[in-house]
Amino acid sequence: MSWHFIDTHCHFDFPPFQNDEAHSIDLASEAGIERIIVPAIGSHYFDRVMALARTWPALYSALGLHPIVIEEHTPDCLDKLEQWLASRPEKLVAIGEIGLDLYRENPQFDRQEAVLDAQLKLAKRFDLPVILHSRRTHDKLAMHLKRHNLPRTGVVHGFAGSVQQAERFISLGYCIGVGGTITYPRASKTREVMTQLPLDALLLETDAPDMPLNGFQGQPNRPEQAARVFETLCELRPEAPDVIAQALFDNTQRLFRFA
Repeated sequence: MSWHFIDTHCHFDFPPFQNDEAHSIDLASEAGIERIIVPAIGSHYFDRVMALARTWPALYSALGLHPIVIEEHTPDCLDKLEQWLASRPEKLVAIGEIGLDLYRENPQFDRQEAVLDAQLKLAKRFDLPVILHSRRTHDKLAMHLKRHNLPRTGVVHGFAGSVQQAERFISLGYCIGVGGTITYPRASKTREVMTQLPLDALLLETDAPDMPLNGFQGQPNRPEQAARVFETLCELRPEAPDVIAQALFDNTQRLFRFA
């Protein structure tokens, strides 16, 4: 049985993919990954991410300002994001990667929240879903999402919170990103969460080149590893693999509305 997958989160504009795009896309395709969404993390990556989407049929783009580099985001960065959105590029499918992060030192959290709110307003205005980063901020992020009430919602990527936190996001209409964390037996909480959530709320992702899978520590993660994430998800959940594969594909298609 051959399945079709979409990696909903891969930083394909970074090494080891940079200058090796054709080979990397071929490897992903051989593993069944037909499409890859490439989220930007700052305005100086926007042109590069959009060029990748224009050049390679398998690649799609998301543009956003990531909280982990909050000190880089000026009002000009938001202006540049708005200009790209206003031009409505064909393969721009989301605003991301955006969100909140209390993991880093000196998080400048008030500024993070202001930049997030500005981008959620743009998502509403331009009718695009959002790709969300959240570390130690799930409850705070859910409050922002509830307040903005986006029509297209989005996905909370790399989720490692509790069942209750996931269910709150899902009740607001958001999907949950399933990545390589579930391949680690010690990640028992996250593995258990992914067995309890409704299948129609899950998306497949790698976060490559970050978040390497169990057994691949110290190596750059790659989009073809989405197939291994899928295999682990099948081991954890009761549904048949073909049911899970079709649901993941349909959920992604529904959220991002690929042409």
